[in-house]
Amino acid sequence: MMETQNLESSLAGTQPDYHYPPYVSSVLRSPRMPLVVLPQALLHCDGPVFGHGLIGAFDHDLTAQHPGEPIGERITVHGRVMDEDGRPVRNALIEVWQANAAGRYRHKSDQSQMPLDPNFSGAGRTMTDAEGRYMFRTIKPGPYPWKNHYNAWRPAHIHFSLFGAGILSRLITQMYFPGDPLQPFDPIFNSIADESARNRLVSRFDMDRSEPDRALAFSFDIVLRGALETHFDTPFERQAR
Repeated sequence: MMETQNLESSLAGTQPDYHYPPYVSSVLRSPRMPLVVLPQALLHCDGPVFGHGLIGAFDHDLTAQHPGEPIGERITVHGRVMDEDGRPVRNALIEVWQANAAGRYRHKSDQSQMPLDPNFSGAGRTMTDAEGRYMFRTIKPGPYPWKNHYNAWRPAHIHFSLFGAGILSRLITQMYFPGDPLQPFDPIFNSIADESARNRLVSRFDMDRSEPDRALAFSFDIVLRGALETHFDTPFERQAR
C-alpha cells in the first residue's frame, strides 16, 4: 500500500486534468460521470500486433511521398520507445501527423488562410526495431493560430500515435521543439503541472544525427508507464490541433 501511495505521489502533476479551463475544448470534452470499469477479461487481453507489411517504402519519409520536394526546413526525428525499466518496446506501430511549414494541416477541418503544400501530406508511419528505435524524415511544422483565446498560437509540434503488443489502447502524445517562444503561452502544453514531465515532451537537438547539407535532427524518446512516463493525450484531447 505504501509503495502504491509513493508511486501516485511521484506521478502527481505529470498528466493534465481532464477538465482544464484554460484549454477551452476540455470544458466540453472532459467527463462528468464516473469512469466505467472494464471487465477483468478485457484487461488481460494482449494489445494489437502489427507486421511490417503494413508499412510502405516511404511511409517514414514525409519528404519523399510526392513527385516534388516539400517546402520548409527538413528535419530527422528519431528516438526509442521504452518501458518504465528502460527495456525496448519492439514492433510498435508509430504514426505521426503534423502541419506543414506554413502551419496548415492537409485536412478538411483546417480552413485557415495558410497555404497548402502540394508535395506534403503531413502523415507517416513506421515500426520500432528490436531496440525500440524509430526514425522519421519530415519538414519542421510551423506554428498556427487557433480559436482557444485571443491571439492564441500553437507552438510547432508533431503528433505521435502508438499501437503495439502489450499496449491495451491507442496512445497519443505531442512532440515539441527546444527553444520555442510560444510554449509558455500554450494551454495544452502547460496543462501538465509538473515542469520536468512537461519538458519531457520537448525534443532534444541532435547534431550528431543531423544529415550534412540535408536535415537537422531531433531526438524524442517515449517512455510507457512509470515515474518518467511520457504524457499521453486523453481521449478528449485527441481531436485537438
